[in-house]
Amino acid sequence: MGKSQSMIKVDLFINNRDVRTATYQEIRDPGKLNDIVGKVAIGSAENVDQAIQAAHRAFFHWRETSIEERIKLLMTAAEILRESIQDLAPLLSREHGGLLKEAQSDFMAGYGNFQNYAGVVADFMKSEEKEDNTSWISIEKKPKGVVAAIVPWNMPVVLTMMKLVPALMTGNTIVVKPSPNAPLALTLLLKRMAAAVLPEGVVNVVHGDAKVGIALTRHPLVKKIAFTGGSITGKQVNINAAESLKGVTLELGGNDPAIILDDANLAEIMPRIVKGIFTRSGQICYAIKRIYVQEKIFDDFTDLLCQQVAQFKVGHGLDERSTLGPVNNFRQYQFVRELIEEAKSKGASIFELGSKLEPENWNNGYYILPHVVIDKEHNTRLVHSEQFGPVIPITPYKTVQQAIQLANCTSYGLASSVWSTDPERAKKIARQLEAGLSFINTHGLGSVVFGMPFGGIKDSGIGRESSPIPTLLAYTDYHAIRYLK
Repeated sequence: MGKSQSMIKVDLFINNRDVRTATYQEIRDPGKLNDIVGKVAIGSAENVDQAIQAAHRAFFHWRETSIEERIKLLMTAAEILRESIQDLAPLLSREHGGLLKEAQSDFMAGYGNFQNYAGVVADFMKSEEKEDNTSWISIEKKPKGVVAAIVPWNMPVVLTMMKLVPALMTGNTIVVKPSPNAPLALTLLLKRMAAAVLPEGVVNVVHGDAKVGIALTRHPLVKKIAFTGGSITGKQVNINAAESLKGVTLELGGNDPAIILDDANLAEIMPRIVKGIFTRSGQICYAIKRIYVQEKIFDDFTDLLCQQVAQFKVGHGLDERSTLGPVNNFRQYQFVRELIEEAKSKGASIFELGSKLEPENWNNGYYILPHVVIDKEHNTRLVHSEQFGPVIPITPYKTVQQAIQLANCTSYGLASSVWSTDPERAKKIARQLEAGLSFINTHGLGSVVFGMPFGGIKDSGIGRESSPIPTLLAYTDYHAIRYLK
């Protein structure tokens, strides 16, 4: 395992200055609970107001900065992000429990957002002019003002940059609220970027619990909220935003189905399916959460899946031997364990697989071995919930129409996938799935590329990210000007 870093203390960051508070929360390593990784300042409603006021003051200067200059400054910030991987990725791994390579990929995916938007935002912001014998019309896009970004712990860097980059490039300023479960590396990164190249108040960071979130989402000077997190919290954010008609982008939970057709090449697709299920120990919003397999190939599929998962080694995120790290927090750990026990009580077949790298440290972290669950009756909470852990339910189906019906019988609608050697057949099925995203012969990190609108329907959210037009429109307002000759 890599060298342990010393404990750090992270303050709030308002108007390009560290702000201390009366209360600091310990952040413990979910793979080594006796290790305090750092302490983070817990803000108040007053701190939220300070941050928003700073962002509001900065907005009037930042929006007047030329778009070319904004892009130049942000691309310099992007290089700071890239250079920070070496020391901040190990810290992030110790915060959220993921493998070091997963933390590194989070940074690199965040870096990609700068490159992607830099090439399109200038053209997007250009005014459109029309003129005839009677009038002249200009259709312009203006930044909204202060943006509140609330991000989760599982991939905090890329999920922050998916909001920060389009917001700032279009001329908005931002207040970021990191997750209490992984605030350290992200805050240090934002401080480095802002302090080095950005004017005071353009980027601000406030930590805290639900009280801070409520103050942030209800503040009248916040004009746009970008939230990634659970559906229950997302609905409350939407209620708070409605009080002053703020714009919202809500990327919420998923219970994402994968349909395996009878013509699928199991040996070829299985590594991709395994990766789609278990990356980040299943703690990804659009990971494969349940699988439907045609009954004729069900046993072959399950046997092959179990064979591959049996090779997994579960250990600390900084242990290079680890295939999976721990889950992030006790609440999630307890929830996943409850789902497994409930499935057992309902007669599901449970396969606990893989091996423990450090059995003596097992109870000193939120470790769960990967589980494959055969739920032929389709009646467990596991198959109807977003488990967010290293456990996957599998259900057989007879007809494709039955598989589609089972896949759609959820309040969620984030991602989905169809697996087949016949792409035309798979496309026809994918079009019948109720989801914001449907993949064919892929499902997981790497399945989404820039240009694909990322987001869900139903309880999985409102709005889209990672696609230039819908994303940039969410951070701007149209302003139409007409001169009557």
